[in-house]
Amino acid sequence: MAAVALFLTHLINLFTHLAFFGHWSWEACAPSENSLGGWVMFVPVLGGLLVGIMARFGSKAIRGHGIPEAMEQILQNRSRIPARLTWLKPLSAAISIGTGGPFGAEGPIIATGGASGSLVGQIFSTTAMERKILLAAGAAAGMSATFGSPVSAVVLAIELLLFEFKPRSFVPVALASVTAASARNIWLPTKPMFSVAEITPVHLAELSFYLALGALVGVIAVGITRSIYWIEDQFEKLPVHWMWWPALGAVVVGIIGYWQPKTLGVGYDNISNILNASLPLGLVVSLCLLKFISWSVALGSGTSGGTLAPLLTFGSGIGLLLGNAGGWALPVLHVQPHLAALVGMAALFAAASQALFASVIFACETTGQMQALLPLLAGCSTALVTAKFLYGNSIMSEKIARRGVSVPSEYSSDVYAHTRVAEVMDTQAPVIASQMPIQELISQLASHDSELNQHQAYLLVGDEGQLEGIITRGDLVKMVELADLQQPVRRFASKNLIVIFPEDTLHTAVEKLLRHRIGRLPVVKSENPSCLIGYLSRADILSARQRYYEEELQPETGWLAQGMGINGLRIPLFPFSNKRKEDPAYDSEN
Repeated sequence: MAAVALFLTHLINLFTHLAFFGHWSWEACAPSENSLGGWVMFVPVLGGLLVGIMARFGSKAIRGHGIPEAMEQILQNRSRIPARLTWLKPLSAAISIGTGGPFGAEGPIIATGGASGSLVGQIFSTTAMERKILLAAGAAAGMSATFGSPVSAVVLAIELLLFEFKPRSFVPVALASVTAASARNIWLPTKPMFSVAEITPVHLAELSFYLALGALVGVIAVGITRSIYWIEDQFEKLPVHWMWWPALGAVVVGIIGYWQPKTLGVGYDNISNILNASLPLGLVVSLCLLKFISWSVALGSGTSGGTLAPLLTFGSGIGLLLGNAGGWALPVLHVQPHLAALVGMAALFAAASQALFASVIFACETTGQMQALLPLLAGCSTALVTAKFLYGNSIMSEKIARRGVSVPSEYSSDVYAHTRVAEVMDTQAPVIASQMPIQELISQLASHDSELNQHQAYLLVGDEGQLEGIITRGDLVKMVELADLQQPVRRFASKNLIVIFPEDTLHTAVEKLLRHRIGRLPVVKSENPSCLIGYLSRADILSARQRYYEEELQPETGWLAQGMGINGLRIPLFPFSNKRKEDPAYDSEN
């Protein structure tokens, strides 16, 4: 993936040279240095037209910034990404960015890495889970090779693609990310992606400023997300085929690029300049505002490009402006403007993507400034809380959520994986003597007072209490047609029993129920499988989930409430959680 990332970077450079300077070169260049004059407005339009044609006749999936599409394939299509996207996505992104599109290369590279991993999983015989891991490994490798940030690439894959935190998943992803970062160091300098002036330790009063900065950035992130999808909705209303939308959006890109050339292309140099506070504040305001308009219209039009670099630009600019304002209004805080820019950059990334830890680690890795860890964690946390409270979905998940796809956002331990069978099993198993006549069993079931009516299956035990078989109500229906109902039930019972042990987890029990397509399990001693000690039904298994909800939602009276003689006094933590807000049990408790 390091080679793919390097090739895509060179491909973007090539298209930039061809489109803005008219010659062939693989060297890095800035489209803002062109001398096309007014003709520069037509370059993005040509790129948008080519991308629209590629999407129309190649694959519609190249539209967008890549990560939401990868998430959708994981959640809806068993991590199968069409093979043609491995070359269509990077090519379309290179054309879009190379002709002035205000995007970052990281989104298409991540999407290309994910498509490559998925392709490997389709070539070889793999499970859907293994394909998902390969997809996430490819995506993480792509990000690691782009920014030289192996740890944040792994964390981003966990937070946005894997939807789980297990060694089986993150170890392969980590190895892929490390390999890509190591290969990157062979071809590119090993210095951090962005250079930032030295950051001094932050005291408590200054830390409060970054908490407030994060909250404000969280509000801005929600506005950015809403505006992107509002613009997308407006394009949906146009009376022209969607193939033409990228070209129409590129008209805005070209006009803005003419008046402010720095808005064209990736703009990583703009991020570095803002982080170092080396640009006039007026230029920072115009750059961020105009780039936002250009990027939001282009992305809303459905062209191919990434979101991370623009978000980093906006966030760093907002942070720098707020840092200067805070230093002027509250000089006692000694706010460091370049640190405020770094916190703003990471906070906007965290709030917009809702990937908290990836954002914090990314900012540290790409700048090498570990002194910024505390203010980064503070600012990103409040930004995420604010954005989550105001708007449930992220800029990554909103697109697929609109299509009815539920995106996991909260990862917790599986209650079935750490609950033992002995904790929930029914010790009063529904047992009958194996010699009981069929007629007698039917008579007992006909009585409303019989405890057997509470169950759908019955365990057969011999004279010495040993387990001999199981019979269901469905079996009894078939027996009614028999001429001789005095025959013992043992004759018609199933003797090939699937059993479970009390020390087994409910995860093991669920696997057995699904594999054998049954609805209950006899619980027996592991040292003596014929000794029945309990009964495990689907309802018993669900009771573990009920206990989990009680721990999650039912408040317990604390010492303060007890001392004050008040029942139910509680402080609701994390009120931004959608799950808790929508849960009837939560509403009834509050």
